[in-house]
Amino acid sequence: MRVTLYVLKSQASGRRYVGITNDLVRQLREHSSGKTKAGQILGDYVLLHTEEFVDHVRARAREKFLKSGQGRKWLDGLDARTRPAMGG
Repeated sequence: MRVTLYVLKSQASGRRYVGITNDLVRQLREHSSGKTKAGQILGDYVLLHTEEFVDHVRARAREKFLKSGQGRKWLDGLDARTRPAMGG
């Protein structure tokens, strides 16, 4: 069974949430409806990043990394690359 790691970013506060699921569509629906604690905290969000894994163990290891200092730094760089360019 494939497992998806995903990163959400609040449009209001900029806070990020890293999670794993075996059904991304269902999980995003639950976050959007406010049925999850993360959905309540984030409010409106964007899906910032996803990764696919062959098992829960590997997905969980990557999730733990992304929640570490180095992982958050990596996500900061990813977030900077996905923002629209500001021109003038």
